[in-house]
Amino acid sequence: MLTQQIINGLMLGAIYMLVAVAFTLAIGVLNFLNFSIPGLFMLGGVATFGFLKMGWPFLLAAAGALFIAALVSLLVERLAYRRMKEGDADVPLVSSLGFLVLLENLVLIRYGSDQQAFPALFPDMNLRVGGLVIGIVQLVSMAISLGLVAWLSWFLRTTNAGRRIRTVAENRETAMLMGINIERLVPQLFVCSALLAALAGLLFAINYQQVTPFMGEGIGFKAVAAMIIGGMGSIWGAVIGGLLIGLAEVLSVSFIGADVVNITVYGLLLVILILRPQGLLGRPPAREKL
Repeated sequence: MLTQQIINGLMLGAIYMLVAVAFTLAIGVLNFLNFSIPGLFMLGGVATFGFLKMGWPFLLAAAGALFIAALVSLLVERLAYRRMKEGDADVPLVSSLGFLVLLENLVLIRYGSDQQAFPALFPDMNLRVGGLVIGIVQLVSMAISLGLVAWLSWFLRTTNAGRRIRTVAENRETAMLMGINIERLVPQLFVCSALLAALAGLLFAINYQQVTPFMGEGIGFKAVAAMIIGGMGSIWGAVIGGLLIGLAEVLSVSFIGADVVNITVYGLLLVILILRPQGLLGRPPAREKL
């Protein structure tokens, strides 16, 4: 029973992981907590659902949903970030939150507030190992999530484009002096984080066969908690944090009760912050020399 719940928690954690990595790209490089990301997560599932209802094949519906999420993210970059980044730091954050509310209400108008049943696209295949049951679709989703994060980590570490991104993260002024085109790089980062979030929403819809206009809110808050637990700015920290949040949620539901899920998840966040304020893989803040 415990082992089965651990497997289920890891599968759910893979969803949190992708969204946490999307947040990490935004705040680690741009120092911007992009609150439109939960809305982009929702779009990944709901837009695919809408296209499927229109009779589109699955691959085309998924590609259309990812394209819409990328387009919306570019609008967020242009209207909520670029125009307001020179002012108060809280203004872009509030503007991105406005995009989240706007997206949720547009979907609410189109589909209503009721939970929509996402079609079962794949046969219900399970892998049985001893007494354990592992869903093939969930296993594939987790493999896709881990593979994407591993590729992203490799890309940031070893490629010239990745080095440019890390330079911007370290010091924007230095990056400009080195000739890095920040105005071109920033929209690319927004699109990348949007695709990660929308893909997570699509995988969530496929695995749990449901979509709602507000499906991104709970996931978004827990993904932020995962990012903080793992360490701000650390991609693999976001991975560990996402998996821990998934485990905490599933084990809490199974052994304590659904009513205390949020207490368990955010209690874990509080404990980590008390014991290690910089997160599990985060770096402690550098002390200034006197």
